[in-house]
Amino acid sequence: MATHSPNLECRMYEARYPEVDMAVMIQVKNIADMGAYVSLLEYNNIEGMILFSELSRRRIRSVSSLIKVGRIEPVMVLRVDKEKGYIDLSKRRVSEEDIQTCEERYNKSKLVHSIMRHVAETLGIDLEELYVNIGWPLYRKHGHAFEAFKIMVTDPDSVVGSLTREVKETGPDGQEVTKVVPAVSEEIKEALIRNIRRRMTPQPLKIRADIEMKCFQFDGVLHIKDAMRKAEAVGNADCPVKIKLVAPPLYVLTTQTLDKEQGIQILSQAIAACTEAIEGQKGKLVVKEPPRAVSERDDKLLAEHMLKLRSANEEISGDEESGDEEDTGMGDADVENSAGIVE
Repeated sequence: MATHSPNLECRMYEARYPEVDMAVMIQVKNIADMGAYVSLLEYNNIEGMILFSELSRRRIRSVSSLIKVGRIEPVMVLRVDKEKGYIDLSKRRVSEEDIQTCEERYNKSKLVHSIMRHVAETLGIDLEELYVNIGWPLYRKHGHAFEAFKIMVTDPDSVVGSLTREVKETGPDGQEVTKVVPAVSEEIKEALIRNIRRRMTPQPLKIRADIEMKCFQFDGVLHIKDAMRKAEAVGNADCPVKIKLVAPPLYVLTTQTLDKEQGIQILSQAIAACTEAIEGQKGKLVVKEPPRAVSERDDKLLAEHMLKLRSANEEISGDEESGDEEDTGMGDADVENSAGIVE
């Protein structure tokens, strides 16, 4: 491990300057008399300029409404003078398609850069050295290092094992010889894999739908339980479906999956199966909230809501003479212990 203070500043790509007609991500640093000075975030913050005439195709009424200090956005490269270091940029010439492509590339590059920088800082090596040996070769081979990193989550050796570099050594006879060695040491390789897995291992999404289900027929509780079973049967190993009672007649269906679209589709099919089963017994199902991805905050709010309902239910004194009647219950009821009749 190097003992010097590592240089952690480096461009994201092998090319020192962007190409003309390429969309790049910038951050506005200063607004002057002629235009705005910006930093090119993907090229180690080298300076560029957007003339006021390149801000908009329309007549400019207020410069501040078009560009603000600190804002990050894609712009088009008009001219690059590599000798003088001048880069002229345009905001008005960048299309919606260019913006989308630039944002997608930048988000991938930013994640790769963050991982590479953390490894370099942790091991005390220069970031550019890491890019020379790993980052830029992966860009050349895979189109983008992000795609290579995705492979490394499950099969790192297939990616890193193929990377080599040439070193010059003096042989026993005093002659200089060139040897091909692995691009990085085992220490760097392990640190890189560890960080990639920590940052890029996909996390399951939670998909949820809210429904109201009622059945006033004789044995309506049993019909609701059967409908719930039909809903859960739609799930599979990748997308298991669970249905829980919040408070009659409100139920929630949930699943966890790595594929958002698949999760939404599975829950939609579960609702359809549940609807068919309950309507076959003259019951009714209403979708209150269709299947959608939910956050931990949504789960917390649901849990708090269920707790309030449970507490409110416990505060109500029951009729002593109705003790033999079946308790409809509240809370985390599932197929085996839930009920759902509300009159």
